[in-house]
Amino acid sequence: MRATLAADFKLQPYWWDAAPPEDARNQALPKSVDVAIVGAGYCGLCCALELAESGVEVAVFDAGPLGSGASTRSGGMVTGGQKFVVSGAIKGVSAEQSNHMLADARESLELFETRVATYDLDADYQRCGRIILAATRRHYGRLEGWATLLRQKTGTRASLLPPEALRGEVPGRRFFGGLLIPEYGGVHPAKYHRSLRQAAAGKGASLHSHAAVTGVRDLGGRYLLQTARGEVEARRVFVATNGYTGGLVPFLQRRIIPVASYMIATQPLPEGMMDHFFPQRRMLSDTRKDLAYFRPSPDGTRILFGARPGIFEIDERSAAPHLHAQLREIWPEAADLEITHCWRGHVGMSMDRVPHLGAVDGLHYAVGCNGSGVAMMSYLGYQSARKLLGRQNRPSAFEGLPFPSPPLYSGNPWFVPITAGWYRLRDKVDALLG
Repeated sequence: MRATLAADFKLQPYWWDAAPPEDARNQALPKSVDVAIVGAGYCGLCCALELAESGVEVAVFDAGPLGSGASTRSGGMVTGGQKFVVSGAIKGVSAEQSNHMLADARESLELFETRVATYDLDADYQRCGRIILAATRRHYGRLEGWATLLRQKTGTRASLLPPEALRGEVPGRRFFGGLLIPEYGGVHPAKYHRSLRQAAAGKGASLHSHAAVTGVRDLGGRYLLQTARGEVEARRVFVATNGYTGGLVPFLQRRIIPVASYMIATQPLPEGMMDHFFPQRRMLSDTRKDLAYFRPSPDGTRILFGARPGIFEIDERSAAPHLHAQLREIWPEAADLEITHCWRGHVGMSMDRVPHLGAVDGLHYAVGCNGSGVAMMSYLGYQSARKLLGRQNRPSAFEGLPFPSPPLYSGNPWFVPITAGWYRLRDKVDALLG
């Protein structure tokens, strides 16, 4: 398979070049805290920031370097409800519940933007707009309904782009129109994570890397956490492990499905070439079941492209040519671009395709970003902190929902290749039907 890997090709996120993960092993573990947070992603850090700002003694524990998990491995696309509409997650729930979900999704985007401004976060945030591209003519027919829902329920100015309008947005002939949501944007996920770490630490939260939590024991009113670096007592525990949820909380392990998502970064483009690929610098994704998503880098120099390389998980070096081939299907003129980075991260999927916030065996949790976590997981971390503080204005739409577990699932996602194969078959049938 044709693809040129750059001489300095890296098996790590492009994002880490500017904001690498942090080794915080020199931070001594506290003997006890008010709240212990397991997982240092956006959700855990936003919870820690809100708690620490309110004077709560809080410590965050992560199994690896801070900023090495899924939060800094994403595409950095910031949305506010489109995922629930596009995935069909709001089908089958009451009108009241779906309205509540979409209202919280809208609020997640508003809170994200407020946080970036309030704390002056160095995150390269740009409200540049997102286009969902119709992969077939039939798919374009779906976009009108999605646009109506998003306008009515999330307050966006979503609008349809007929095929001829795409010439100024996505040059090429592969797509059959699109749905533009101008309020959505993009962020540098590793810079955002680093800024959240700095903000939380600045308010008094202690952050600990290489401190995997291997067990939690109820002491009757307090909890004892066993970590890879020692024991810590906590009055309450919040679990925010999402796509990296292991056996610490079996209830969550049986309900969160880790699915690998891959990305590549191209070499810096020749001068003027970005204007051809991304004239308006939008965030882009398509309507296929086995979707692709792509964007310009925040500095406008590279193409960042995400997709699954196949139905099975493979290593990043092997995945890079497959992703480059998919990129060339959209833009044949990208054939000569070298690939400088390829990486993957595990998305936390739930069977019902919505996030879940709650408590089990006295442990609080927020999990299930379903591939759209920058704003939503930040929001659920904030909401979880407000819940722990007793300051919620109202319960979250994602709190107290039935939390289904896939049949015969205990943490090993054996069915993901089957689902991926089915998605690819559906996409081929849709392409044949036109």
